[in-house]
Amino acid sequence: MYKIQHMTLLENKSADIPAPRVITTKPRVSDKIFRGVVTSFGMSALLILTLIGIFLAYRGVQTFHSQGWSFLTSYNWDKTVDENGNSVSSFGVGAMLIGTVLISIVALIVGVPLSIAMALFLTFYAPARLKTILVSVVDLMAAFPSVLFGLWGFFVLMPMANYWAKLIYKYLHWIPIFDAPEPFFERSPFIAGLVLAIMIIPIVTSVSREVFAQTPLDRIQAAYALGATKWGVIKAVVFPFGSSGVVGGAMLGLGRAFGETVAVYTVLNIVFAPNWHVLFGAGGNIASLIILKWGEASGDETTALLAAGFILFVMTLLVNMFANFIVRQTLKSGK
Repeated sequence: MYKIQHMTLLENKSADIPAPRVITTKPRVSDKIFRGVVTSFGMSALLILTLIGIFLAYRGVQTFHSQGWSFLTSYNWDKTVDENGNSVSSFGVGAMLIGTVLISIVALIVGVPLSIAMALFLTFYAPARLKTILVSVVDLMAAFPSVLFGLWGFFVLMPMANYWAKLIYKYLHWIPIFDAPEPFFERSPFIAGLVLAIMIIPIVTSVSREVFAQTPLDRIQAAYALGATKWGVIKAVVFPFGSSGVVGGAMLGLGRAFGETVAVYTVLNIVFAPNWHVLFGAGGNIASLIILKWGEASGDETTALLAAGFILFVMTLLVNMFANFIVRQTLKSGK
């Protein structure tokens, strides 16, 4: 009797056990559709970028072939007609390359420290309510059209920056880069660099803030446990962890500074001559060269401008790729 009753309990228990669930990795239809849409948009962006590079290279190859290396090293941009009516052209972007690098360096020197300070304040010092407002303002700055920065730089920043340039020239003119052939400081690379510094602050701040926020909490708590102050934690833990990410953010800002057009054109005195003096009101960059000459260009000059655009495209692409690599490695390794 006991045996029969025991078997009945076992049979009932086995009957209550649910069937094993089938585990599959096959995605659902909605997942497939979403993956296809995201992949198509990503590949389309890559395709468009590739086609732009191919177009600029194809249209500029004639200039590269006719001008050779002098296109990168020459300081002349002349298009004349000889006695027989033939067009004689001499195009070079050497002076504009110097101006591009000089203006971008000024933007980095001024903008990166301000961006790091703002990122540290937003991450470690700002109250929660104020942090939300300031983050929104910084993100909004990134969406401002560049022409607004250019107009602000021309009407508001330039008078103040002109006075700052005079002070720098007065006390630091013995440094070659701060010297000037003439005391003419308006519309100089210094002022253009200040405008670009304001423009790259949102990019560098956002990247730096994200990297600082990734600092391991156990390291921060360990530093506090050893008696470190908040600044001590930032100096001993946060900076070593996020240094590579800050460099990556600065490189992204540099890529933005390379390709900026309207803001630089508004506040800079475009001169086709090499200018190594940051305070002297003369210079230019490749982007301002294109916007200056494009309206009246034709024939081989149009081809030369497209070749200059291809050089700018390659410079910006390489800088951004390097910056993205640094940021990814920082977030992945935690160093």
